[in-house]
Amino acid sequence: MNLQSELKKRADAFNKYWLKYLQEGKPATLYDAARHLPLGGGKRLRPFLVMLSCESVFGDAEKTLPFGAALEIMHSFTLAHDDIMDKSNLRRNVPAVHIKFGEPAAILAGDFLFARSFEAMHDLSVDCQIFKQLNYDLIQCILDICEGQQLDMDFEQRKIITEEEYIDMITRKTAALFRLAAKGGAIIGGGNKNEVSALTDYARYLGLSFQIWDDYLDISSNEETLGKDIGNDIRNGKKTLIAVYSLQNATGENKQILDEVFGNSSASDDGVKRVFTLFKEMGSIDYAKKTAIEYNKKAKDTLKILKDSEAKEILKELADYSIKREK
Repeated sequence: MNLQSELKKRADAFNKYWLKYLQEGKPATLYDAARHLPLGGGKRLRPFLVMLSCESVFGDAEKTLPFGAALEIMHSFTLAHDDIMDKSNLRRNVPAVHIKFGEPAAILAGDFLFARSFEAMHDLSVDCQIFKQLNYDLIQCILDICEGQQLDMDFEQRKIITEEEYIDMITRKTAALFRLAAKGGAIIGGGNKNEVSALTDYARYLGLSFQIWDDYLDISSNEETLGKDIGNDIRNGKKTLIAVYSLQNATGENKQILDEVFGNSSASDDGVKRVFTLFKEMGSIDYAKKTAIEYNKKAKDTLKILKDSEAKEILKELADYSIKREK
């Protein structure tokens, strides 16, 4: 089985569908800014997960397309606003929305996408009770994401946070949309209570693995590969798992380096490189990699209760992809 070909097959179907929510319009600045990230690439993992979860309980994946669109549009909204808050210049190797169109347009484009997400929900062909459940779950997911993003920013102002606090933050900020994608796909597909629960747990572990692997890539990749500003997280004092591990375990000279550089917005390139080296020498990068692999295994273990199917095997491959990708 070739995961990329399976991803492309479903991505092609999804991309053709969701264009209906990304048409040009006036004022052009608003529509162009709102279309910038959605049409600029992306893995489409969330709609992919929606479709696969539906298929894994032997449902009709085509019925999930509006729900997948709602989640992917919501994801684009969070990226546009996150890049403003994180002062990121690049996203997917192109200028962030606020860099290309300005902050006011980027904020408005995010709000526009937020509304479009709920528009997509109204195209779902499900009974009223299921619609109400999915709509409520989407609202709760958004609340989780907002809480997670605020925690992420709050953590930048604190010297030390625990690993448990970090996991709680990314469970809200990153894993929430993954969880909802799997849960919603399973519900639309007619999955039973145990199947829905298993797929929701699978997606939570997948989201954690995915985010921690992002932490790992932030340090181990170069800017061209990753498409983000290397060193930005260190200057902002962003608490990735790598940073959390180092801050909790650093002593002596290592602690002094972190105190001087980590969270210092004017830190020199040499200072940032010293922190990169410190992370490696302390084993923090390896620790993050190991943790991501552990969550990957937990994700695959949750699938054992599902009946054998092609979709189940693809979900296993997707979990492995989360810790093998280079961007």
